Amino acid sequence: MAKPGHAWSRAPPEKGEDEEGEDPVDAMIARTGCLEQHRELQECMAERQDWRHCQAQLRAFGACMARRQQREH
Repeated sequence: MAKPGHAWSRAPPEKGEDEEGEDPVDAMIARTGCLEQHRELQECMAERQDWRHCQAQLRAFGACMARRQQREH
């Protein structure tokens, strides 16, 4: 019987790629220009374990993303 938990597995790193590799979400957010705000939000979430305590960081990230969307239109 299978062990409980998720059923997906991470693909092995490509030849020449380090074990960590680049996180595709970080790469996508970096292209928006909002990576610093995203990292601050991630740090708060890791520290506080509750998004309700990270409202300032959440608003800053949301505002950055909104500004980017306005520039695209």
